[in-house]
Amino acid sequence: MIISSISQGFLWSILGLGIFMTFRILNFPDMTTEGSFPLGGAVCVTAIVHGISPILATVLGILAGMCAGLVTGLLYTKGKIPVLLAGILVMSALNSVMLFVMQTPNLSLLNQPKILDSLKVLQLPTNFDTVVLGIIVLALLLAVLYYFFQTDLGQAYIATGDNESMARSMGIQTDRMKIMGLVLSNGVIAFSGALIAQNDGYADVSKGTGVIVIGLASIIIGEVLYGEVTFFERLIAIVIGSVIYQLLILLVIKLGFDTTYLKIFSAIILSICLLIPQLKSALNLKTGLEKEEL
Repeated sequence: MIISSISQGFLWSILGLGIFMTFRILNFPDMTTEGSFPLGGAVCVTAIVHGISPILATVLGILAGMCAGLVTGLLYTKGKIPVLLAGILVMSALNSVMLFVMQTPNLSLLNQPKILDSLKVLQLPTNFDTVVLGIIVLALLLAVLYYFFQTDLGQAYIATGDNESMARSMGIQTDRMKIMGLVLSNGVIAFSGALIAQNDGYADVSKGTGVIVIGLASIIIGEVLYGEVTFFERLIAIVIGSVIYQLLILLVIKLGFDTTYLKIFSAIILSICLLIPQLKSALNLKTGLEKEEL
């Protein structure tokens, strides 16, 4: 069960990395997440069922997520629709898109090839193949993200999130940066959806409900644990936060709580993590006042 939670943590951390690109860097919540995540799985699974190789099917899932992000970006920057509403509009529309793609609310991968099958030659114990896949994918993704954010384009993207007015005065086309961020973010999120759909063995149109909470939990837990760190260390912290979150969910299950209400426990865990920094500040303030009195 622990190995299974760790493997799930690795795959779900990709979702956290995608959300990080908008939620932390651009400083806005993108609700497209709850549509692009299951869209990646829906496109990937449908492609596999129709005879396309799992790797190419995963790429198609990523491209589908990037298209969803592009639509949100255009609605936000060109249509001047608030980003939260733009994301909700696209998220709602993607439900119909997934039904059109799959022609059914859910689609199974029973007796179909999956990307995990390529690791069967290693003859690994149960769930260890998912761990190995997660490590390989995360190593590649982290390397790509770190390299991208060191480039001039990546720095312009970060500058847009830090101070949009200043970035614009420096000649950075901030609207393009926002569109690019939404495209890349939702591509990464759809990548996570495609991998998790293959790991679970099915795609479902309702699979995106509440996933933004899981992604945010990965980010917040990592920040609470490690505080001020370098950019690359923050990316690693998201992965660790995702694993810890999955282990906390496993603990909830082991304590005998009804899994029907698992989403409320997810929300509670995230709420507690969000409150920790405030509690620390209040405690430090109280300690400082006591020292002054002494």
